[in-house]
Amino acid sequence: MTEPAAPPAQTPASSKPNTRTGARLAVVQALYEMEISDKGVIDALAEFEAFWIGQEIDGVAHPPAEIAFFRDVLRGAVEEQRAIDPKLDAALAKGWPLRRLEVVLRAILRAGAYELMFRRDVPARAAISQYVDVAHSFYGGDEPGMVNAVLDRVGREVRSTEFGIPAAPKKA
Repeated sequence: MTEPAAPPAQTPASSKPNTRTGARLAVVQALYEMEISDKGVIDALAEFEAFWIGQEIDGVAHPPAEIAFFRDVLRGAVEEQRAIDPKLDAALAKGWPLRRLEVVLRAILRAGAYELMFRRDVPARAAISQYVDVAHSFYGGDEPGMVNAVLDRVGREVRSTEFGIPAAPKKA
């Protein structure tokens, strides 16, 4: 069992996280682990539900998570990857395709794009903000800003009306 990328231990101010926030963090960690270890979705779901979510491991508290949401976003990010990756490639700066990004960053963007493209029950701005927060759990540099910019571009394309952009007229 490979230990997933771990965010810093929780501080007292964040000791009672939202269970969807915990699910998003677990999804990113599971996507990371799947990519570095060649695990499948079923194995990752079982491992995270049994050993990581809501547990403290080596002094790192892994927050509780809404399991149904965790399962949906993890499965969806993997199953819809063929639709997600081209959207992310188009939103990234020219010359920086998704495959060139570091594994955790790729996982954050894929999970965020899945929510924007396929989870209409989650407001676009809320999803973007949540994944920027997840990025802050792993990075202290420019990466959270890049996550914000890329997911904002995807959100404006796939949910334009939520951003006040009029829908394109339908062709006859």
